[in-house]
Amino acid sequence: DPQRTAFLLRKQWTLYSVTPMYRFSGAHLRDYARLLSAFIAAEKQKGLAVEVGVELDIKVAVSNLPDLKGSDQDQAAILVQLSSRSSAFQKISEEKLIWSGWFCCVSGDDFSQNLPEDFTCLPLFLANGAECYTSIVGSWFQKTFDCCFRRLAISPLHLSWMAAMWTGCKVDKSASAVELVFSVPRLPQPLDISYAIHPEDAKALWATVQKTPGEITQEEVDVFMDCLYSHFHRHFKIHLSATKLVKVSTAVASAHCEGIIKFLQSQYLTGVLMLLTELAISQIQ
Repeated sequence: DPQRTAFLLRKQWTLYSVTPMYRFSGAHLRDYARLLSAFIAAEKQKGLAVEVGVELDIKVAVSNLPDLKGSDQDQAAILVQLSSRSSAFQKISEEKLIWSGWFCCVSGDDFSQNLPEDFTCLPLFLANGAECYTSIVGSWFQKTFDCCFRRLAISPLHLSWMAAMWTGCKVDKSASAVELVFSVPRLPQPLDISYAIHPEDAKALWATVQKTPGEITQEEVDVFMDCLYSHFHRHFKIHLSATKLVKVSTAVASAHCEGIIKFLQSQYLTGVLMLLTELAISQIQ
């Protein structure tokens, strides 16, 4: 349902992989919200600053996102939201969303089916907001459900796959340019090269490379990228193959090698999450 997932779009999400959670239950989300709220309050009393300036009350909400599933076997996604309310204006205060995070597993059947009964598979975690809140929430989940959070990086190989797959997707609105950002290694100062391709030109190139619609091979991805490299070298005499691909931006989504994603099209949301779930599971295994 695009309306229920619209708030996930056009925000910058930081990616994490999460090991299976022990004795987590989707039936106790209200209890988890109450316990997490108490944990945040306790952390503040220890002197851990979570907000500079006005002292804020933190409200915690934990809920389901049932639409974000790849199959009936997947666990429903779990959304955690932190809202603030200024204690100085409690009578007329309005809650302000200050941090969001969500766990999901899209088409992770093979991994989840092999887990013991007491474990829940939600291997992908995405966070939007200050890192101090991410740290507190992650700490509570790790202590409560005996799991482990790790930042999820995206390799240049996977970025090239994303560039190829997302280039071939059809979008309703006018598509933005396909942009690839490369980092030049071994220089005294950081240097990035941005390479923008008209969306129709990129799609036409992919159409000539892809042999079977709906299926993608590593060979096709390599040919697609080599063609882009050759075109760039012909104009600028620079070998992009000697650089590192660090970011991909398309009309479907944008992704950075440091594990940052931005979703732009609701109809491809589960498809992108399926790939990210696969990456998260591979890091856990």
